[in-house]
Amino acid sequence: MPNLCAHLRSLDTLRHGFAALLLTLVLPLAAQTAKHTMTPDDLAKLVRVGAPVLSPDGKLIAYTVSHVDVEADKSITELWMIGWDGNDDVQLTYGPEAAGDPQWSPDGRYLSFTSSREGKAKGSQVWVLDRRGGEARQLTDVKLDLNGYRWSPDSKGLLLTLRVKDEPEPEKGAKPANPKPIVIDRFHFKEDVEGYLTEKKSHLYLFEIEGKKLSKLVGPAPEKDKASGADKIDERYEEAQAEWSPDGKMIAFVSNQSIPDPDRTVNSDVFVVDAMPASTPRKVTTFLGTDEGPLAWSPDSRTIAYRQGSSETYSIYNMPQLATVDVASGRSTRIAKSLDNWPGAAVFAADGKSLLTTISDDRLDYPAKVSLDGTVTRLGRQIGVANGLTQRAGHIAMLWSTDAAAPEIYAWNEGAPGGGMLRKLTSHNDAALAMLNLATTEDLAAKTKDDNDVHSLLTLPVGYKAGTKVPMLLFIHGGPTGQDTHSFDLSRQMFAAHGYAVLNVNYRGSTGRGHAYSEAIKADWGNREVTDLLASVDAAVATGKIDADKLVIGGWSYGGILTDYTIASTTRFKAASSGAGMGNLIVLYGIDEYILQYENEIGPPWKNPEAYLKLSYPFFHADRIKTPTLFMGGDQDFNVPVEGGEQMYQALKSVGTPAELIVYPGQFHGFTRPSFIKDRYVRWMAWYDKYLGIAAAPVAATAK
Repeated sequence: MPNLCAHLRSLDTLRHGFAALLLTLVLPLAAQTAKHTMTPDDLAKLVRVGAPVLSPDGKLIAYTVSHVDVEADKSITELWMIGWDGNDDVQLTYGPEAAGDPQWSPDGRYLSFTSSREGKAKGSQVWVLDRRGGEARQLTDVKLDLNGYRWSPDSKGLLLTLRVKDEPEPEKGAKPANPKPIVIDRFHFKEDVEGYLTEKKSHLYLFEIEGKKLSKLVGPAPEKDKASGADKIDERYEEAQAEWSPDGKMIAFVSNQSIPDPDRTVNSDVFVVDAMPASTPRKVTTFLGTDEGPLAWSPDSRTIAYRQGSSETYSIYNMPQLATVDVASGRSTRIAKSLDNWPGAAVFAADGKSLLTTISDDRLDYPAKVSLDGTVTRLGRQIGVANGLTQRAGHIAMLWSTDAAAPEIYAWNEGAPGGGMLRKLTSHNDAALAMLNLATTEDLAAKTKDDNDVHSLLTLPVGYKAGTKVPMLLFIHGGPTGQDTHSFDLSRQMFAAHGYAVLNVNYRGSTGRGHAYSEAIKADWGNREVTDLLASVDAAVATGKIDADKLVIGGWSYGGILTDYTIASTTRFKAASSGAGMGNLIVLYGIDEYILQYENEIGPPWKNPEAYLKLSYPFFHADRIKTPTLFMGGDQDFNVPVEGGEQMYQALKSVGTPAELIVYPGQFHGFTRPSFIKDRYVRWMAWYDKYLGIAAAPVAATAK
């Protein structure tokens, strides 16, 4: 089954992605009224805090804050800065164009960011703010697509990750050229958001700030096309995730240079190259599966930390493990071999003797220090979710979230009593959350008929009265390699405010419980997961708090797919919503972006038709589905194309089961238009209310 939330794993599940998109300016406290339960209108009162990065001296933290321009119906990201001591929290950028990817120049003089604001060249460019004050100025004016950048250690240049545009930008004032056919000759030819993939790939360039000179890093130097005069670039291999060595002599990057076709394998490796134009790279890792970043150099420029996969072939259950490679010898070492969980991006600690990272565990993600000999030390015992960890000059900062608190920036005070503590720095959502009556979330465990222990989260409605039984929504996370955690979850709070208990199940296939737990569903989708889901529903009902006659179900991405599997297996749910899902695997072969998974996990349909038929039981047993179902999807989704939902909708219409289809124009797998995200909540709750016989409440207002 497609790893439908792979691009969102840094936010854990797709519902955390909702939080990242439903953002607007926090209203002044005086303009808000008494505390109330959450409604879809409250989505416009929260912001998203992200991308913390410490200054070289560790005294300042630059970060982003995203909100929604309600009139423009889009999200805007702005740059902020706060002191390590928690003082002087200031906004640095304004305006309709977003600012992202903040980075400090190594000399500490400049704070840079990317933006598509109007300047000397179109598209995303690098801009800088002088730390001493003044307006932002455009630093680059490249005519290629900018996919990333890094400062050189001497602050005199940038390393740019650039891609040749499929169609050149028209000259200023010129009439736009007519569109041309998209010519494709790649095995893996489409990707959500990116669209159809041509032969043009990302490459590394050195940019000299003083002379504005741009040179291709990996040699030889490109030749000129005689007809157009443009550089002729070798497009066989892509270069990505690049990082300078601290001494400025080398650059490390990740590339899949498999022969004859990188598209047919996941064999990416770490390469190093001299930090000079037209240099020849040297491969320093040899694992036949995925060696990937983010990369981190040791302070002495001798070692690179990276993540090594657990499988040599494509698998969504591939669990990356921390590894280091000695640059001179190419000797790789997997560290913390006993760690049976997903590590996040790692950075070297100031002393160079350990790595700092986050680790996915059962229903949480905690910050940790991992020594190079493999000893793992958890930083603090708080229950919540950490990500975005940054370290400079011995200071550590990160994003931290709990069930009742949206992500904010925290500092880690290592010398505090008890070995260390988290210290809150930002409070962007405090005022808005203080006006809401929030639900509480508790752990729940269940035992399945095949003796599996399933761990879940149960959230009771706001104001729940002991001794009563309430309706419950089984809301299923995507992935499947993701998990529901003790972090702030908008969907959980929204439905609990509307009167529903919410059950979030970490079924087999989820992360946080080790590699074997995640891989248990390999080539057997919709079997053990449904067993785990239904056993957890039974456990929730057994608490005496849930009305067994008022159960509904839903999810997005793999959560939508599991909704289809579940309603084809039982009729106990009164209503369902399947978002970005599908029930017929064959229809998505060659239509979605997961061709390597189909080929490696199941085989092509003509070689294994029985497996495809077995895994497509929701569609081929549509006559068994009696649950009224709401199908949703974005018409630009290449991850789980809307055709998967359309086919299930048509099948239920054919057999006479109530169904409705909502197609959102211009939306990818993860929605970006705030009004559509709000609309989704309104429709979900109205659909469930209708089939549970619940009178319309606050959601009756139309989404705007």
